[in-house]
Amino acid sequence: MTDFATAARATTAALRDLFPATPLLKNAYLSERFGADIWLKREDLSPVRSYKLRGAFNAMRKVRAEKPDQMDFVCASAGNHAQGVAFVCAHFGVRGRIYMPVTTPDQKILKTRTFGGDAVEIVLEGDFFDETQAAAKAYCAEVGAHFLSPFDDPDVIEGQASVAVEMLDQLGRAPDHLVLPVGGGGLSSGMLSYLREVGATTHVTLVEPAGGPSLTASLKIGAPQTIEITDTFVDGAAVARIGDRNFEILRNVSARDVRIIPENRICVTIQEMLNLEGIVLEPAGALSITALDDIRDQIAGKTVVCVTSGGNFDFERLPEVKERAQKWQGLKKYFILRLPQRPGALRDFLDLLGEDDNITRFEYLKKNSRNFGSVLIGIESHRADNFPQLEERVASRGFGFRDITDDQILADFLI
Repeated sequence: MTDFATAARATTAALRDLFPATPLLKNAYLSERFGADIWLKREDLSPVRSYKLRGAFNAMRKVRAEKPDQMDFVCASAGNHAQGVAFVCAHFGVRGRIYMPVTTPDQKILKTRTFGGDAVEIVLEGDFFDETQAAAKAYCAEVGAHFLSPFDDPDVIEGQASVAVEMLDQLGRAPDHLVLPVGGGGLSSGMLSYLREVGATTHVTLVEPAGGPSLTASLKIGAPQTIEITDTFVDGAAVARIGDRNFEILRNVSARDVRIIPENRICVTIQEMLNLEGIVLEPAGALSITALDDIRDQIAGKTVVCVTSGGNFDFERLPEVKERAQKWQGLKKYFILRLPQRPGALRDFLDLLGEDDNITRFEYLKKNSRNFGSVLIGIESHRADNFPQLEERVASRGFGFRDITDDQILADFLI
């Protein structure tokens, strides 16, 4: 066994002082749906509901072993890394200073404070993460604290490899196929390193959100690239730049094995897993399951492990998840309706709706004395193919009717 694999197994053993191995559970629903043996590695069931605890623990353990007097640790995060660092600070009895953007939701601040207790201080600084991280690093330089990177650190990578160690031990062998989310690259680089070094022949699919595909951009150039995040919905994986160390491990991954998943499609998975399986997943945690549709032909009849990387989901986001899922499934659309200013015009339009069509939004936008007014109207239906039929009926009656569902600028402004 190589030095990395040996170290990863030692880290896994050390983690047992913190929490038991997360479950590897066969999922009957997914297995039947995809004609494969589908297992879920439930990182959403760790004490902080994500795998981030592992890397934070290992990095802090290594620093403490080399510098027993090091008592001050700092991180910059508004999510799972912050909660993992807070938990580990309380475990080791050290002082943690956690920097978060000023826009961080109160729920995330409360959870981080709950895990860290008196061991951590939370500092809200910066409107954007880059500003927050700069403030954290400046503080470290000033007082000699140790900065805990969320992914671009060899000890963090080694810590995340413990997911692979547990997976192989629990399954009793290497799976035929492994599906992993990738953001900064800590989890994927750690697990792939371990699998390679123990000689596993597992085929690996990596999954990125469409709003932040930093690995895909980097593979095209052959070096880490900084990209623009176009959608922050998958906040656990929408990373502007993959870690330098992480990319060195992932640089030989084939672009064909990296899948980019639209955010609205991820919402369908979040809803399905919650409603059908009672499993609460954050957007990044649902990435691996969502990608199964894309690799259906590759996994038929095989043993597949999907890593559900996190379950820190704010239920206040459920309405947004439902809306985005409906849009992806074609069950909800928004239109601008040009309505003649005559008695009975609205009734004429309503008579065109089918029995499955339900108006969920109605705003009259008339701003002048013209003979037509505009209406912003949201419609839900039970079947996606009801909408083309509705549009044909509306057009035949001469109403102006424009679908703005996928017009991002108009939708953001009006909806």
